[in-house]
Amino acid sequence: MLAIDRNSVIAVPAAYGDALMRALMGAGAEFGIAPYGTEALNVMRIEKGHVSGPGIDGRTTARDLGLGKLVSAKKDCIGRVLSERPELMAADRPIIVGLKALDPAQTLSAGAHLIAPGRPALAEHDEGVVTSVAHSPMLGHDIGLGFLKRGHERMGEHIRAVDLLRGRDVLCEVVDPVFIDPKGERLRG
Repeated sequence: MLAIDRNSVIAVPAAYGDALMRALMGAGAEFGIAPYGTEALNVMRIEKGHVSGPGIDGRTTARDLGLGKLVSAKKDCIGRVLSERPELMAADRPIIVGLKALDPAQTLSAGAHLIAPGRPALAEHDEGVVTSVAHSPMLGHDIGLGFLKRGHERMGEHIRAVDLLRGRDVLCEVVDPVFIDPKGERLRG
C-alpha cells in the first residue's frame, strides 16, 4: 500500500517510473484518479480564460484582465496607486481577449502580433500580442488568449495573428476569453 499526503515528495530512479505510476493509479482507483500532465492543465486554463506566465509579466493590471471591478477604490492594496496612472487607464490599453482562427485548420502561435486586416505587419500597426495558445480537444481547434487594444469593445471583430518567425498570418475572430462554460454551470454542478 502506498501512503501519500499533501506534503509528500516522491523521487524514484527513471527505471522505476512505470512501477510508481502503476502504484499511484492503484492507490487512487477508488477515488476515480485519472492521469493528466501539465500540458492538459495548460489547455484547460486557456479554455477557461485564465492567464499565467506570459500574460502576467509585471506590466499587466487587474483592469487588463477584466478584473478592475475587484480592486476597491476605497481600500488600499498593493498596486492600487500605480494602477490609477493615466497610461494604465488609457482607453486603447490592451485588454485580455480570446482568439479563434476563422479557419479551424490553421495553427495559432504564442508570441504572434495582432494586426488589423489589410494593414502591413509593421510595428506601427501592432495592436496587441497572443500570449497563450493551445489546441482544444473540446472545441476541436486552436484557441488563444492575448491582449488587444480596446479588447473589451472588439468582440466579434476580425484580427490577424501574425508570426513572421514561423511564417503564419492567421485571420482570427476576437471572442470572450472564456471558451468553455463561461457561466460556470459545470463548476456548480
